Amino acid sequence: MSTQALHHPSAAPFSHRPVKRVVIAGGGTAGWMVAACLSKVLGKALDIRLVESDEIGTVGVGEATIPTLLTFHQLLDINEQEFMAATQATFKLGIGFEGWRDMRQDYIHSFGLTGKDHWTAGFQHFWLKGRQRQLAGEFGDYCLELKAAQHNRFAHLPRNGLNYAFHLDASLYAQFLRRFSERFGVQRIEGKIVSVQADAAHNDIQSIRLDTGALIEGDLFIDCTGFRGLLIGDTLKVPYEDWSHWLPCDSAVAVQTDSVGPAIPYTRSIAHGAGWQWRIPLQHRVGNGLVYCSRHLADDEAKPLLLSKVQGATLTQPRVIKFKPGQREHTWRGNCVAIGLSSGFIEPLESTSIHLIQRGIVRLMQMFPAGGISAADVAEYNQQTRSEIEHIRDFIVLHYHVTQRADTAFWRDCQAMGIPASLQHRIDLFRETARVFRAGNELFAENSWIQVMLGQGIVPKHHHPVADLMGDAELAGFLNDIQARVDKTVQQLPAHQAYVNSYCAARQQAQAA
Repeated sequence: MSTQALHHPSAAPFSHRPVKRVVIAGGGTAGWMVAACLSKVLGKALDIRLVESDEIGTVGVGEATIPTLLTFHQLLDINEQEFMAATQATFKLGIGFEGWRDMRQDYIHSFGLTGKDHWTAGFQHFWLKGRQRQLAGEFGDYCLELKAAQHNRFAHLPRNGLNYAFHLDASLYAQFLRRFSERFGVQRIEGKIVSVQADAAHNDIQSIRLDTGALIEGDLFIDCTGFRGLLIGDTLKVPYEDWSHWLPCDSAVAVQTDSVGPAIPYTRSIAHGAGWQWRIPLQHRVGNGLVYCSRHLADDEAKPLLLSKVQGATLTQPRVIKFKPGQREHTWRGNCVAIGLSSGFIEPLESTSIHLIQRGIVRLMQMFPAGGISAADVAEYNQQTRSEIEHIRDFIVLHYHVTQRADTAFWRDCQAMGIPASLQHRIDLFRETARVFRAGNELFAENSWIQVMLGQGIVPKHHHPVADLMGDAELAGFLNDIQARVDKTVQQLPAHQAYVNSYCAARQQAQAA
């Protein structure tokens, strides 16, 4: 493939022509999420075309989500039952981390809240005091989502009383969104991109040419070409920041298997000697993968290792995926916005890939350049994107760095590696004072940080003095009341698989193409 590259894009002025023609380069989850949102909200004012080739496969392993996807679907008026049936989806209440703290030591990072906070101090301070006085159970005993996950139960509760996300078939999700988008006027164009024409004077993409000979011109281009980054990287030459010194895993091997039992309402993340394994239960199959560091495990070793650990007959051949953890220096340059893998990639440990696609889309909608691209908008978009992904990066690094595992060179390297100063501050603050503060629009709230830091073995040295003011009887009553309400609610919930069967059973149990 040839591209006409720009030599000094940062020095180029912005084009102020109105944006009427939007070209989405690439399909998959990212491309069709962009198409769905743009067409539903602004379809009457825009000409939206999506270019993709049936011959180019997608990464397609982003099958676990987080609760923010519910907001995206609400914005688009997507019916949850229809979506779940179409994508063979199940419910997700969190992620189980097996063997991350140390061998045979497990915990769950669940959605929702734990306990009840006081305005001066979070629940963890009262729990710590309760543990000190031998009045408290495990931290997770006070979280409804965590206990429901442990008991494989689920139901919708009044007033959004149970926080949840989904496990879904990524290929079927893209197909579902394609049908949705085409109803709102999106035109899909089949073809491979063979060249990209750019205007060096304005730092803009002018058009893309396909292998069919078609020339697709536009005012705004959305780069959803995956790791290739054909527009943002190859053409506009936006550098890629490599974060592999903090995120050591750079490879994955994925395979799909038959279901051998009821689907559980959480993702399993199972640590191994050079990384971790995922297990994602759908209605029609289970998604499996092994994420690993190629310096510690070779590809030809990873495949048999994964196959030795899966359950059920394999439905696909193991597929190796190579990636570089990191982020584009800018995700919006000129008239090109990178969304999805073209903008950067943080490994799938906390299921943030689809969330980052969603956030990129919502941010673009909020700053949509209908009257022309503004340098101020571009700068703000890039700043918000960077702040958000750096926060997520720190949260993922936490899982690797704070561990008591020393059984392999991989885990010893993770313990010894330097970490971002921003993460070190959070760890030090919690270890010394049990305090966690959430800044701005950070994705992971206080309870997420607390669950993972406690789960990985950090025990705070001190707690807030307000917890000392409660006598034993009062503190025990406070803790026991929360636990009793959680237990009572969990007992009333149906089994997760039974609820899925009654609420959103897929019409066909066929495997996605």
